[in-house]
Amino acid sequence: MTLLPKRAALILRLAVQDLWHERKMSLCITASLVAVIAPLLLLFGLKHGVVTQLQNELLNDPRNMEVRMLTTASYDADWIHALQNRPDVGFAVGKTRSLNAQADLYNDERRFLDNAELIPSASGDPLLQDLTVFPQGNGVVLSASAARQLKAEAGDSLTLAVNRRLNGERERGTMKVQVLQRLAPSRFPRPAALIDVDTLIELERFRDGDASRLLGVTTGAERDDHPVHYSRARLYASDMDAVEGLVKALEAQHINTDSRLADIQNVKAISRMLGLIFRLIALTALIGCLASMAGAFLANIDRKRQQYAVLRLLGLHRAGIALHVVAQASLMAITAFIAALGLYALSATLFNPLLRASDMTTHIATHMTPLQLLVAFALTLSVALLVALLGVARAFRIQPAESLREI
Repeated sequence: MTLLPKRAALILRLAVQDLWHERKMSLCITASLVAVIAPLLLLFGLKHGVVTQLQNELLNDPRNMEVRMLTTASYDADWIHALQNRPDVGFAVGKTRSLNAQADLYNDERRFLDNAELIPSASGDPLLQDLTVFPQGNGVVLSASAARQLKAEAGDSLTLAVNRRLNGERERGTMKVQVLQRLAPSRFPRPAALIDVDTLIELERFRDGDASRLLGVTTGAERDDHPVHYSRARLYASDMDAVEGLVKALEAQHINTDSRLADIQNVKAISRMLGLIFRLIALTALIGCLASMAGAFLANIDRKRQQYAVLRLLGLHRAGIALHVVAQASLMAITAFIAALGLYALSATLFNPLLRASDMTTHIATHMTPLQLLVAFALTLSVALLVALLGVARAFRIQPAESLREI
């Protein structure tokens, strides 16, 4: 039978007044819920916070996404382009031979850097993710170590010099480069300069004996239009999950690689292990909570059989009884969740500084997203409604005539 709005409101008010009248019993049932929900929230927040921290540490260090190619060969521009278009590749750029990826950098006679490492770069380079510029033309980005040795800042002009021996004569090519920015020390530890790919190819061709107007050297072979080939590629996966697939794809082409796949797999293993532990604990706690709440709730209904019988005798139909029982269970579950959420917030506030003080973590230790809290609330309410259904089934068996037996 459908309940009218006024009757439904009356039943809800009656449910609230009954809970307040039986506040000691209601408090006991609510406390049993809080005792289960609060530790589970703290446990899941700790699990989520630790795993999120480990994942962020991996993602914030671009070297963890890098897949280094150890096999040197000859790769054309089409191969590099196909690599860049792979969905599991976040960044890829061709590299010249290692011997040609070095140059001397000079600020003045007292500030110089011999054999600095030259790293090909372009827009989207993970090493430059905090910067708004990228190397192009004669612009370069220095590593923190190189900038410190050269005492160079953004906007400074440096001299880049490379040497070669052609027909028994030693020749030196130079060009002016502009410092665009410097990397954070954690980005790249060695003295290096991130440079435009085309400029790096120009340096390689100069060393191979070609003339180079860019470097101010006119001797050597005239430049022809032969296609560019790279010895390797500088390669980054799009995310942690893509590293393994990218490594396997390169190894299928007989390209040996080096990566931090083992570290990534360790984080995933920790996440799976903590997830399994949490699920087992949560399942055990929920079963215990369900049994405890169901026992207390059913016992409370049995204790108030006469009151329910009187309500039935006064004309309250089964729909009203069901609403009364469900409303009480839901109110206690909502109250318990709010109290547990407060205890979780208090515990997290005390817990996080203790972990930071012990040098276990420098970031947040316990953390839950609004979506996760919403799921936790839905689970709490589901348990309460399941118990309420058991209570409704018990209340339906109470007959109005039972109230007359006590007269």
